[in-house]
Amino acid sequence: MNEKLNEFKKNIKGRTVALIGAGISNMTCIDLLLSYGAKITVRDKNPDPTYTPDGEGGRVVAVKPILDLKGVDYRFGEDYLEELDEKILIKTPGIRFDVPQIAAAVRRGAELTSEAELFCRLCPCKIFAVTGSDGKTTTTTLIYKMLSEEYSASDKKVWLGGNIGTPLFCEIENVKAGDIAVLELSSFQLQTMRFAPYCSVVTNITPNHLNWHIDMDEYVESKSNIFKFQEKGQRTVLNAENAYTAKFADEAACDVTLFSSKRALAKGICLCGDEILYDGKKILERSDIRLVGVHNVENFMAAIAAVYGFVSQDTIKKIANTFGGVRHRLEEVCTKNGVRFYNSSIDTTPSRTMAALSAFDKKVVLICGGSDKNIPTEPMLPVIKEKTKFAVLTGTTGEKLHRQLKEFGYPGDKMTYIRDFDTAVRFAAANSESGDVVLLSPAAASFDSFRNFEVRGDRFCKIVKEL
Repeated sequence: MNEKLNEFKKNIKGRTVALIGAGISNMTCIDLLLSYGAKITVRDKNPDPTYTPDGEGGRVVAVKPILDLKGVDYRFGEDYLEELDEKILIKTPGIRFDVPQIAAAVRRGAELTSEAELFCRLCPCKIFAVTGSDGKTTTTTLIYKMLSEEYSASDKKVWLGGNIGTPLFCEIENVKAGDIAVLELSSFQLQTMRFAPYCSVVTNITPNHLNWHIDMDEYVESKSNIFKFQEKGQRTVLNAENAYTAKFADEAACDVTLFSSKRALAKGICLCGDEILYDGKKILERSDIRLVGVHNVENFMAAIAAVYGFVSQDTIKKIANTFGGVRHRLEEVCTKNGVRFYNSSIDTTPSRTMAALSAFDKKVVLICGGSDKNIPTEPMLPVIKEKTKFAVLTGTTGEKLHRQLKEFGYPGDKMTYIRDFDTAVRFAAANSESGDVVLLSPAAASFDSFRNFEVRGDRFCKIVKEL
């Protein structure tokens, strides 16, 4: 019996609840909250909001008809936060906690939370939680797959959620104490969360989302919430080669496991030559890992450290041999006329694009650019110059990169700027020859042309398959 959930049901019955933001994380909460007797109002800045019940990149559904059918009140449009007098505020991750109307409601005594925070607070089973600027989706998926494979013959269920897959709060009634939950958590979700997972993982921290966070310090502080409330007996897995996460190791009160792809570690997990060692014991050959790139070796090491003691070495090796990667992350789309096309639309930061370029042992034709996140792009310039044979730059970030590369000395006849995404993809394909690799790795968000990076990646796949 989940006593925390039973207590929550008693407390929410008859109380007023504002779902702030009509995206998938909040829309999936409605039926459950109604069944608990909550009085719901959905609030969204969009005058006619839509969401994707099948997950990002899926079909788009209008919100108003659903709420009308359920008899749920709503307030949409620019004044969506006026008269915010509900007692419980459940905000979507993309809305900041310090929006004036929300902050004022909290000062008046309203409780501020989120779908992910509610799940973590009420979850009766062990939680493995992953964050990081790069690699968190791959690492989360690896942890999920290793645990799922290990317990496939048992009645233990492994749940996947957070910033990946389906929001899990709507499944809270079905989660048992013996299960395991694996969550990917963004800085947006973590900023106001106060919880202690059984295991936390921080893959790395590099500048990201600085168009949303006040500054880098706030971004780092948000990430640190994933381990800040853990205690001895719980574990955190941290990157030994990242300045921010190495500092986290000194701050953590729980058990710390470090991973490194650059040096041997007597304690922790590391890449030594062609072997992956845990506390000096061989776990895998690097060649066992199907995914390309040292960054994916790092993702595997982080995942192995998280599940160490829970899964067998045979399970680890099986997943390494068979896992082909997540959608939109160095995804091999097709080969046309001898040209291989890779979709890495998930690369929304310069560090991700640098890692993607480093995964190839030959120069590539790069498609790069999108909407700007106010992240410095200068560190990419030498990598682009070294690892590309041609650069097709697009979107607002591409315009900036075109200027920066020219100033850096990148040959003008080896790059072009094309604002329109479709035209940029077709140009890259038309100017490639047999044996080339064409890589979409934007180093930028998608919002100048697409709803999200998944839609951008799907568009790229569609174009190249139709060539």
